[in-house]
Amino acid sequence: MAVQKIRRVAFVGTGIMGAPIAGHVLDAGFGLTVHNRSREKADGLVARGATWADSPAAAAAEADVVFTMVGYPDDVEDVYLGAGGILEAAKKGAWLVDLTTSSPTLARELHDAAEVVGKHAFDCPVTGGQSGAEAGTLTLMVGAGEDDARILLPVLESFSSKVYYFGAAGRGQAAKLCNQVSLASCMMGYADALALAEQSGLDLDQVVDMMCDGMGGSAAMERLAPKSVAGDFRPGFLAEHLRKDLGLALMRADDLDLTLPGAETAFNLYDTLCTVGGSRLGTQAISLLYADEQTGFAAGLDWSRLDASEWEDEPGCAHDHCDHDHRGDGHGHCEHDHCGCGHHHGEA
Repeated sequence: MAVQKIRRVAFVGTGIMGAPIAGHVLDAGFGLTVHNRSREKADGLVARGATWADSPAAAAAEADVVFTMVGYPDDVEDVYLGAGGILEAAKKGAWLVDLTTSSPTLARELHDAAEVVGKHAFDCPVTGGQSGAEAGTLTLMVGAGEDDARILLPVLESFSSKVYYFGAAGRGQAAKLCNQVSLASCMMGYADALALAEQSGLDLDQVVDMMCDGMGGSAAMERLAPKSVAGDFRPGFLAEHLRKDLGLALMRADDLDLTLPGAETAFNLYDTLCTVGGSRLGTQAISLLYADEQTGFAAGLDWSRLDASEWEDEPGCAHDHCDHDHRGDGHGHCEHDHCGCGHHHGEA
């Protein structure tokens, strides 16, 4: 029998985004069980009344709804379909909602596998960044119909301001990839603009204000460009995760025989940023690709790693859409001989 009322929620993945989202669920009055690979990232939630579980399966066992927010599609597959995973452990009628930005194909597979065993799964990636997660104003992209997900609305509304229903499993993920492709182009645009402004001797804060008031503005410009100007590269959304999302978008485009030149360029830039040591910086660190070497070094970048990457893969590189030998795959997704930003590597 399907769950008729949501009482207990499980949340797996309490990182930069997951912890504040889970906090809103707790504040809304739902019983909450949490699990994270690094327990200390869940300690704040436990101190506020959440119950700790030693595994994703243990978290899911008694929950009416299980939310997951993990890093990569492989992580999603592992926590749901691995031995003793969430799909096996969750009770009949439970709802399994993946908030991770992941593969549309995997989302459909999880949905179908859940229905076979009397459970319900759909994809629900989010946008709004860390600030949106903390404020409870995220935008949700639901891979289900509004009627299908209606029972979950009180939980979803606890951490969101807008919910878009795309009607079928996998379509929420496809919509999120569209968002990420647009975001990446906005990030490139403001990084280009700031580099031009700086070399023109303009006041960067004034230029950002001007562009936010004009047609050159964007949410990325408004929220992240001031951080770039201030030299604040702390992550609200990790650079390596935007690289991952762009890789997924390019894989989807390949499946559709579609060329996305903006996404191609953005992937190359973020791939370069991650390769030289910027994986764990915020996405605004794209502006460091235009900075002098000393500024990049102070932020943790090492341009010598670009040459080393020709021979050695970086852990967590997420190049599952290319040959990974850095010679490219015919689409320009993975060419490290230049980053496309005009930075002269190795020069003082």
